Amino acid sequence: MKAIRRFTVRPVLPEPLRPLSDLARNLRWSWHTETRDLFRAVDPAAGSAECDPVRLLGAVSAGRLAELAGDEQFLRRLAEASADLRTYLDGPRWYQDQLAGGAELPAAVAYFSPEFGVTAALPQYSGGLGILAGDHLKAASDLGVPLVAVGLLYRHGYFRQSLSRDGWQQEHYPVLDPNELPLGLLREADGSPSRVVLALPGGRSLHAHIWHARVGRVPLLMLDSAVEENAPGEREVTDRLYGGGSEHRLLQEMLLGIGGVRAVRTYCRLTGHPAPEVFHTNEGHAGFLGLERIRELGGTGLDFDAAVEAVRAGTVFTTHTPVPAGIDRFDRELVARHLGDDGELPGVDVEHILRLGDETYPGGEPELFNMAVMGLRLAQRANGVSTLHGQVGREMFAGLWPGFDAAEVPITSVTNGVHAPTWVAPEILRMHGPCDGAPGRTAPADSIPDRELWDLRRTLRARLVTEVRERLHASWRDRGAQAAELGWIDGVLDPDVLTIGFARRVPSYKRLTLMLRDRDRLGKLLLHPTRPVQIVVAGKAHPADDGGKRLVRELVRFSDDARVRHRIVFLPDYGMAMAQNLYPGCDVWLNNPLRPLEACGTSGMKAALNGCLNLSVLDGWWDEWYEPDFGWAIPTADGLAVDEDRRDDLEAGALYELIEDRIAPRFYDRDGEGLPGRWIEMVRRTLRDLGPKVLAERMVAEYVERLYAPAARAHRATDRGAARRLAGWKARVRSAWPGVAVDHVEASAADGAGGSAELGATLVLRVRIALGALEPDDVEVQAVAGRVDAADGISDAQVFPLKPAGGQDLEGRWLYEGPLTLDRTGPYGYTVRVLPTHPLLATGAELGLVALPAESAGDGAGVFLR
Repeated sequence: MKAIRRFTVRPVLPEPLRPLSDLARNLRWSWHTETRDLFRAVDPAAGSAECDPVRLLGAVSAGRLAELAGDEQFLRRLAEASADLRTYLDGPRWYQDQLAGGAELPAAVAYFSPEFGVTAALPQYSGGLGILAGDHLKAASDLGVPLVAVGLLYRHGYFRQSLSRDGWQQEHYPVLDPNELPLGLLREADGSPSRVVLALPGGRSLHAHIWHARVGRVPLLMLDSAVEENAPGEREVTDRLYGGGSEHRLLQEMLLGIGGVRAVRTYCRLTGHPAPEVFHTNEGHAGFLGLERIRELGGTGLDFDAAVEAVRAGTVFTTHTPVPAGIDRFDRELVARHLGDDGELPGVDVEHILRLGDETYPGGEPELFNMAVMGLRLAQRANGVSTLHGQVGREMFAGLWPGFDAAEVPITSVTNGVHAPTWVAPEILRMHGPCDGAPGRTAPADSIPDRELWDLRRTLRARLVTEVRERLHASWRDRGAQAAELGWIDGVLDPDVLTIGFARRVPSYKRLTLMLRDRDRLGKLLLHPTRPVQIVVAGKAHPADDGGKRLVRELVRFSDDARVRHRIVFLPDYGMAMAQNLYPGCDVWLNNPLRPLEACGTSGMKAALNGCLNLSVLDGWWDEWYEPDFGWAIPTADGLAVDEDRRDDLEAGALYELIEDRIAPRFYDRDGEGLPGRWIEMVRRTLRDLGPKVLAERMVAEYVERLYAPAARAHRATDRGAARRLAGWKARVRSAWPGVAVDHVEASAADGAGGSAELGATLVLRVRIALGALEPDDVEVQAVAGRVDAADGISDAQVFPLKPAGGQDLEGRWLYEGPLTLDRTGPYGYTVRVLPTHPLLATGAELGLVALPAESAGDGAGVFLR
């Protein structure tokens, strides 16, 4: 029989145990080993379960609580943990040290993301984007960055995955009760729940409560539409992560962006938290936050264009997708209906809004509203999440900056990092030394003896074997098997066999089944008599992705084969709890996406921090930091004129060859003491040299120094008056730009003649420019020079500013000149261009305006150096 109403009965903790409540409600326990151990001591019988202190305290008996209240040893541990948390929360950190040193940093940063992977006890994530966001918050907390995070509270989370008997993915959506999660409801001074309200077409309203979690020092605000004031349809807006149709997703993103800004304002009003000067949009899902801030500024008398400039100055946009298909795009009419006079932003011209998301570039679709395009137009600073992804992003969005080479598109990169205390096995942390709170620092690994390091690797591998068997047994029971059928599971995997891990989402480009291209060859690798390999695989396909589900079934069916099932396993329901044992227990981490479609790929970073070696295509972060000391690079056939099947055959063959000829022999090559010396040295170098690079503390410090601090300075400089002036200047420049032209270019060389010159020679360029209605202060004139290809395209370009050399001539032209030093040999060329310039522009490409010479203009446009 079912209950007609559900509610949570909270335990009443004895007075000596009251600090347990504070420890449970701050998610720092999710990365603080000593606090987790304390909670496991509350109920040792539940010690092997996933740590969830809130649920644990809700289930422990009154008798056990009374027993603990009289346990002096436990109370001492509790007092130490409570004091340690207070010290952590109140003590100065790296950010405060930077401020004390005179750094100009923002008073606060608002960080918006559609998902957050902080802990398995708060299942509000689907994959890498959410895990990255969770690690960002934890690292910001460790560094003392004054961050306020904003997301949605999904009552069904993402989904739990199981398998049918034939290996087909099954989805389950358990209901999450916020009262059973490590959350609190934000309340007004009178005790009533705080809320945000959005206006919907037809006179409807969308109400949301604001739940908040404490992620160390960082508050995480989560909006929840499951409130009584909403009609049934509106209550379901925050039902599932990435669920529903187009209108459902639009409402989610309106609530995240528009409602999220209102939630931040409410939180700051109630708590006294500093108002954010910088708003960070983690992917386009939260892009509507810019529209809400424009609406706010409209109430201060700024028109739309001036408000856009004020908003852009303090906004950072991070793109995570390397493919256009990964971007949210909505029908323009749907957006207009929800944001027009009958919707959420009355008084704001909806045509202005729609232009922000227009795909006004070759190949764009005029009827669609692109959330990433809006995010870029409303952010003065943007970045990808690895060096290679920054390059891919510049090429993907180059159409927004016509006239500029992709290399000059104003999208930089900050390579992702991972939060070591969350992902590194406690034994590794104790041996290797945790990050000390400064970005990019770990203790040296050189002092760890080979035997100690190798024994620890085996211990972690054995722990993974135990967990795999437990999870595999549970999975087969879910698939309908009887206990009597499952004795074989006790022989699955071996703690002394080379173990390869592969776990991630299952879109087609990640190629879950590349390892199956030659099943006979894979079987020989798994069953080799002296150098066997075992593989642990996990991953979820999106519920709507039948292609991904077919890949899962293909892998599962292979791993079900009685001949190999003790050497390869698929574990359903991949998530944070599984990952935290999977990364430390593997010897090699496999990643074989289609290059360059992996934006970053942080799972390999987590593995590396545990001494696991990477075996990966040169994509994402691995393209940037690969060294032979850290693992192996899988050769790729990208860029070759081969079809997909041939490409996959080639790359799978390269993968098998690496395992057969290099990886397995090195793992099993033992000295007289039974130690694989060369393998251990690779592990040591991975911990010592790669570890500091992949830390989230390094990543967040880069965001602070390269993006947040400049954005804060720009925000302060772009007050209402400056925003009006900047908007007016941009309008004037755009209007006058058709009159800007490069009329004539001439060059005189210090030596050399004809079409050649010697290295070190200097060309003196003289250029005549037509500026029309503009003045010299409105523009910058540049020479752009570098090596040229057969079509005269300039690569590896250098920019040389040219200076005014007098006033206007009789024809109204302006003369500019400057030196161009020839510092490279080979085919060399240059061109001249004119860009707008203004003190409040972050880059000359910002407006997307450039004037270039006609192809026939000038003399000596190319030089061959000898």
